Amino acid sequence: MMKIVVAPDSFKGSLTAVQVGNIMARALLQEIPSAEVNVIPMADGGEGTVDALVKATDGSIVRLQVTGPRGERVDTYYGVITDQGEPAAVIEAANVIGLPMVPKEHRNPLHTTTRGLGEVIRSALDQGYRRLIIGLGGSSTNDGGLGLLIALGARFTCKDGRAAEGYGRELGQLAETDLKGLDPRLADCRITIASDVTNPLLGPEGASHIFGPQKGASPEIVLQLDKGMKSYADLLEARMSLSLRDQPGAGAAGGLGFALLALGANMVPGARLVEEMSGLKQRIDEADWVMTGEGRSDGQTLFGKLPYHVAQLAKEAGKEAILISGSLGDGSERLTPHFAGCFSVVRGPSTLEECMEDAENHLFQCTLNVARLLYKASIRS
Repeated sequence: MMKIVVAPDSFKGSLTAVQVGNIMARALLQEIPSAEVNVIPMADGGEGTVDALVKATDGSIVRLQVTGPRGERVDTYYGVITDQGEPAAVIEAANVIGLPMVPKEHRNPLHTTTRGLGEVIRSALDQGYRRLIIGLGGSSTNDGGLGLLIALGARFTCKDGRAAEGYGRELGQLAETDLKGLDPRLADCRITIASDVTNPLLGPEGASHIFGPQKGASPEIVLQLDKGMKSYADLLEARMSLSLRDQPGAGAAGGLGFALLALGANMVPGARLVEEMSGLKQRIDEADWVMTGEGRSDGQTLFGKLPYHVAQLAKEAGKEAILISGSLGDGSERLTPHFAGCFSVVRGPSTLEECMEDAENHLFQCTLNVARLLYKASIRS
């Protein structure tokens, strides 16, 4: 009996990792009914991290309403799992303050806040959780975690005397901070940040310059945010007697990494965290084939993205990995040495909107074709 592990990332904007895995499994079993298909949805700290860990550990979901990225009320959720015998809350920036939650015409990190993420943390604390796992990928924000800290009880006063609300535009306006109101329960927490971003907080490689443009910041706004972020970091570091701005990952999620590090969090690679908690390595050891995928694969996939991580695990186990992605972009030929095959689900000229609308059918048909190859190869062998 052929054993196949399916460990995909999400196809961002169209299918979650859980949906991708289930579609691929359905196609595989249609062509190879005798196969044992093990679906292990993956994530790297971004979109789908909660779903992946909840599914991997038979956890549960808690739904709530919090402040969204632009100050509106939004419905969201966090996961509840057991980690090494300890109950833990799994929280994801992408489903609280994610970039897709902001319409393209309104994207501007001057006007987004991380306040909602702080509210989710506070809710988890209210429920008694003191072990927090927080995925940082996919945010729409660049406020350095100012909003998060305010939601958790910190107070920041602007130069005009008013209390800061927690938006990116306020970073350069801050005059003083009072941290005495920070939730005292945080001192009892063990916080793990799941993020593959290693950027510092400030400068050419920092949060504002590298990620700001993706979130709608013009060159002028990028400079404004970076300058404001320095003032904010000067204020907070002096108040806490810490130096965190140059730590790898401080610039993650528009500086959220900086604020969480200030709260004593420990940062780990997101893909590795999900892999370890899902038992992926053991499942790969027992498999004949490994399948993975993502929305778009290109030369950047080799720089720590999830499919490459899965391929490396397969290689270590002496197994072959197959990549099925929404599309293959520039530099995708560099992926060839790492996979038994690289496939794009797009079958002809299409707009991005058309591809996303029919993503499920395209993915199913592509996987079906790959399954036929695997079945015929197994017969010949």
